[in-house]
Amino acid sequence: MGRVKKSQEITLNAPDVPVDEDMREESGASNAKRRQILDGAEAIFLESGYEGASMSQIACRAKVSKGTLYNHFENKAALFGAVIEDLSRGKLAPAICQSHLTAITCVEAFTQLAERFISVLLQPGPLRLYRIIVSEAPHFPDLADTFWRFGFGRTLDTLTKWIMFWIERGAIATDDPTFAAEQFMALCQTRLVQRKRFELPVDCSDDQIRVVAGRVGQAFVAIYGCEARKAD
Repeated sequence: MGRVKKSQEITLNAPDVPVDEDMREESGASNAKRRQILDGAEAIFLESGYEGASMSQIACRAKVSKGTLYNHFENKAALFGAVIEDLSRGKLAPAICQSHLTAITCVEAFTQLAERFISVLLQPGPLRLYRIIVSEAPHFPDLADTFWRFGFGRTLDTLTKWIMFWIERGAIATDDPTFAAEQFMALCQTRLVQRKRFELPVDCSDDQIRVVAGRVGQAFVAIYGCEARKAD
């Protein structure tokens, strides 16, 4: 119990969707232009915030015309939502999904997961994005909803599946894996992430991230681990 076989591996990524060969060339050009716009928009939003960013600035940074920009995105809110979703898919979700659990215990698995998640949250992009949401959510409540649905909400869903994987293997016991996932995410934000968000002096070296991640993994399994519950 609580150990994954050497040949076993978790994959929580969404399955690939088949693409019609006849549409591949056309969609490739469109996707490249969309990628160009998203990269430019991400840079402007992180530099200027949501309210301070304009579609003209984004078009200029992305090196596209405003007409091209509006062909892909109806308005700034839609573009911001797409940027949040893209950041989630490209940075937050992979930190959880792409984990190889060869011959690993439950504690080691959640420690590894915590280390990856903390490392992502400490990156400049996610830190600035969080500050944008907190500062502008009272004036633009839809931003917080978008961030939750495409950012933390999606990460929470993936983490819940991760916890259910360990429930099925008898290592974790809970009747509310989503709540357990929220607790794990909260634990990951202690000590380093919260201080960094407030620009407080804190050692965010790889060694410190590993120390905090180890404590998060141990604390989480102490709460939900089956062996810990038997001991009680």
